[in-house]
Amino acid sequence: MQTIHAIPDVRAAVRALRAQGKRIAFVPTMGNLHAGHLALVERARQVADAVVASIFVNPLQFGAGEDFDSYPRTEERDAAMLAEAGTRLLFLPTVETLYPHGQADCTRVTVPGLSDILCGASRPGHFVGVTTVVTKLFNIVMPDVAVFGEKDYQQLAILRRMARDLDMPIELIGQPTEREADGLAMSSRNGYLTTEERAMAPGLYRTLCAARDALRAGQIPALVEAEAIERLHALGFVPDYVSVRRAEDLSHAVVGDVGPLRILAAARLGRTRLIDNIEA
Repeated sequence: MQTIHAIPDVRAAVRALRAQGKRIAFVPTMGNLHAGHLALVERARQVADAVVASIFVNPLQFGAGEDFDSYPRTEERDAAMLAEAGTRLLFLPTVETLYPHGQADCTRVTVPGLSDILCGASRPGHFVGVTTVVTKLFNIVMPDVAVFGEKDYQQLAILRRMARDLDMPIELIGQPTEREADGLAMSSRNGYLTTEERAMAPGLYRTLCAARDALRAGQIPALVEAEAIERLHALGFVPDYVSVRRAEDLSHAVVGDVGPLRILAAARLGRTRLIDNIEA
């Protein structure tokens, strides 16, 4: 695996691969990798000839008081994992590389509507940071396909809308959530959980499963949401939201919906904000 830090060098390396007729897949990450990330790389290898990954903790998507400074940086370990997984190129930029003129006045990419609901309502500006950095990374790598995890389902929906609206010639693939044996969705932030909180954390997934079962039994979405919130409180979480949405556009589900639905949730355990979702 070749590790590259400069934008011109990434572009040159990708051009060389394209000259060989290679189809390029891209897996952007913030590092602190786990088995879920490796599943993204494996999926990328299945749909392309060469995988490019990036590790970049993007300051633009962190709000005031969030964990940008404390977010784990494990680049040496991550690089070894990516190499073993079959990654061809690793792009490892600095903040100065991607924001050479600073962040305050840099051009931003916004997906209105989708970016303002659910996690976007709780973390104002977060998704603008995501769409801006992903646009920059897409312009640098210029992949044929990019793979994202479905654990961040709202993010995936926003990026798909962005790629569609901006006519980006990139296929976006969603990879199903990887889970621990007890159902907890794998996340780089799970490491923040105390031993006691880690034992409680699978309750979020179990609550989603109960909500799905209630929905399939004919309970109306609003009642499903209210009961899930009540259950999370009882389990010791501080819920942000539980919401039944149409999978395609994340609009509110209503009684009688026949299309695919998604149940999304966010809740805090101590200082850790957990998100998860399942197909309904």
